[in-house]
Amino acid sequence: MARLDRFIQVMHEQRADALQLAVGHPAALLTSGAARAITRDALSDGQIVGLVREVAGPEAGKVGGGAPVSFGYHSPSGEVQVELTPGTDGSRAVVRPARAGAAVKGPDRSEARGEIDGLLRLLVEAEASDLHLRSGQPPVLRRQGELVREQSPPIPAERLETLLRSVMSPKEIAEYGEAGDTDWAYEIEGLARFRCNAGRDRHGALAVFRVVPTTVRTADEMGLSREVQNLCYLTKGLVVVTGPTGSGKSTTLAALVDLINRTRTDHIITIEDPIEFVHQSKQCLVTQRQVGLHTRSFKNALRAALREDPDIILVGEMRDLETVSIAIETAETGHLVFGTLHTTTAASTVDRIIDQFPADRQSQVRVMLSESLRGVIAQTLCRRIGGGRVAAREILLSIPAVSNLIREGKTFQIPSIMQTNRKTGMVTLNDALMELVEGKQVEPKEAYMKSVEKTGFAAALKARRHDTSFLGEA
Repeated sequence: MARLDRFIQVMHEQRADALQLAVGHPAALLTSGAARAITRDALSDGQIVGLVREVAGPEAGKVGGGAPVSFGYHSPSGEVQVELTPGTDGSRAVVRPARAGAAVKGPDRSEARGEIDGLLRLLVEAEASDLHLRSGQPPVLRRQGELVREQSPPIPAERLETLLRSVMSPKEIAEYGEAGDTDWAYEIEGLARFRCNAGRDRHGALAVFRVVPTTVRTADEMGLSREVQNLCYLTKGLVVVTGPTGSGKSTTLAALVDLINRTRTDHIITIEDPIEFVHQSKQCLVTQRQVGLHTRSFKNALRAALREDPDIILVGEMRDLETVSIAIETAETGHLVFGTLHTTTAASTVDRIIDQFPADRQSQVRVMLSESLRGVIAQTLCRRIGGGRVAAREILLSIPAVSNLIREGKTFQIPSIMQTNRKTGMVTLNDALMELVEGKQVEPKEAYMKSVEKTGFAAALKARRHDTSFLGEA
């Protein structure tokens, strides 16, 4: 890798307009006309010429010859245009992202990015979780789980395309043009990070931006039980956090990683798509890798992680057979692995993992999983009385009885084991929901709607004399 590639990667990650190298100044990113240094030391003429010459290819002979040089360069993080201009005070180099397709240029890019930034500030100030943008429609915010349309003019399809491309890197613009959708992360310094998705429907461009707070909530602030927090002190095993999209899995995982980061002295590797919560190394050394930017896929990064001296590995999504297989093997061989799935209960999580494998391997996987699984946290978000949302968490912990059921293929008996072993810290989803109802945090109807086993939950509500008049409507 050329030395300049590292600077180019930062430029792409920060969605800067350009990278500037000038004699007597540190390397700097240019964004909307403002410069921000990304190195400490000032550059010399020889350093600038050397950096450019490394990537110049056929043009290398002209670099440093006293005449301006301009060429395209394919860096690992995307196409760029490099311009080297000699001057009386020394050389000056400017590196800009290649303008793929209908990428936004010059002042238009800054104006479009300013408009997007304004919408994202509105999203944060409104304490909403998501911003939905659709061609021909006004912006829509998700507040406390409900979609609310803003009193703003509709955004024309062409304008929305321009807005979205202004906050994409060349790689994402190319992927969006070829595949029709793309995912990325975007940050407004001092405000928040955002998980972004762009796509198209029959009306044109569409996008969703989700707020990722810049500060990580602690495990205690999240209300995670002592038994769940104790999973962070294991030296090996698999811990799975599950739930539907938007149930707060990423926030819970971030709290667990933060707890490890503050209390252990280990190497944490996170593999995400995209990186959401940013963890600064505290007691631990934290390495965060983004699929598509720093590595090709989850399975490639997970395989590579085993050669990077890890103690704890977080896999953002166990989305395919090979990734799940490597995660289980990694958990067996002396590493603590955290992963996510989109299942709704602890028992269904075990079944989903096993069912991903061919029938002739499932018996072996049951044995491996029975030995490596340490816990499952299945959560869902409920509307809190008085505003906001609160998580109901089903907790499955590994005890010999649970391991035996997994090994013997009797996962349907797991809920009854959980109920009879509550003293160990295990909680069923219905019990977690009932606790929120009893604590006057959630309405009975809301809890009933979030329950997976509704018949039993309805009976429990009636037995405890809660209002069940809504059952006639359900």
